[in-house]
Amino acid sequence: MVRLRLRSRQWIVDEHDRIIMGEGRKEILETIQKTGSINQTAKIMKMSYKGVWSKIKVTEGYLNANIVHADRKMGTRLTKEGKELLEKYRLLKERCLKDDNRCFKTIFGNWPKNGGEKE
Repeated sequence: MVRLRLRSRQWIVDEHDRIIMGEGRKEILETIQKTGSINQTAKIMKMSYKGVWSKIKVTEGYLNANIVHADRKMGTRLTKEGKELLEKYRLLKERCLKDDNRCFKTIFGNWPKNGGEKE
């Protein structure tokens, strides 16, 4: 029996469709929160340090706000704005998924009726 489900992704973009926040940046911010290190974040995510840093800087540029504070002695941490961005994105994802699932069920219900089995 085939059970259908919906997978959704959300990106916050600017007027030119440049990504400001999405799953990748969410993961970067969450990993920085856990590790306190951009270098460790890059290793865990199998990215270059420059790749992680550039995504942070691009988002900061679009928002005109610092979302990460890096200090050689204290390590790296999310700023107040970074924490807010991450929390707002998580909330957006949660609400979108709930609404998307409701919409999916309205349209697809329990289709196909025979569970996708061949007759």
